[in-house]
Amino acid sequence: MTDDVFARACRYGVMPVIAIEDAAQAIPLADALSEGGIPVAEVTFRTKAAADVMARMTAERPDFLVGAGTVLDLDSLAAARQSGAQFGLAPGFDPAIVDEAMASGWAFAPGIMTPSELSAAVRRGVKLCKFFPAGTAGGPKALAGISAPFAHLGMKFIPTGGVTVDNLGEWLKMDVIAAVGGTWIAKTEDIRAGRWADITRNAKAAVEAVRRVRP
Repeated sequence: MTDDVFARACRYGVMPVIAIEDAAQAIPLADALSEGGIPVAEVTFRTKAAADVMARMTAERPDFLVGAGTVLDLDSLAAARQSGAQFGLAPGFDPAIVDEAMASGWAFAPGIMTPSELSAAVRRGVKLCKFFPAGTAGGPKALAGISAPFAHLGMKFIPTGGVTVDNLGEWLKMDVIAAVGGTWIAKTEDIRAGRWADITRNAKAAVEAVRRVRP
């Protein structure tokens, strides 16, 4: 079940990472992203509105795939599931969160930046990890080196942090990349200002950039 959820979430090659401050903007945002060809988002727990945003999206736009981001503790995990989020991601590796997510069958991708963290994820049967912060950690070359000893296990990654429409192709050329994550598609200031047309244009540009690498 979890593999299927992530397969659907990553099929577009890019996952918008969202920090939204007002739940009233949840549906216009979901519609703007969908119109741009990316009906999926990682709604991060960086704002107090996150849980309400996820609940509104899942209730009013059932075809929109909602993920929870910045899941840093068990309370956030519980809030994400209660809000209807279909999957979750975290910037780091917390074994307690991974264990709870796997025990409940909820799709969850912990964050890793080192071989040791990746080893811990593998021990728990994790197949998909966030690579964060991707740019600071050394970019595609760094991930290639870190993931090489684990290649035979079929591990996949979602690099986030420093990924843009201009460099996403460098990542997507790698076989280990399931999708890239980024905040540039729907920036907080654009959401706050209701610049839905701009967000749709950013989404369309991202889709086109993915197609150039993965036709």
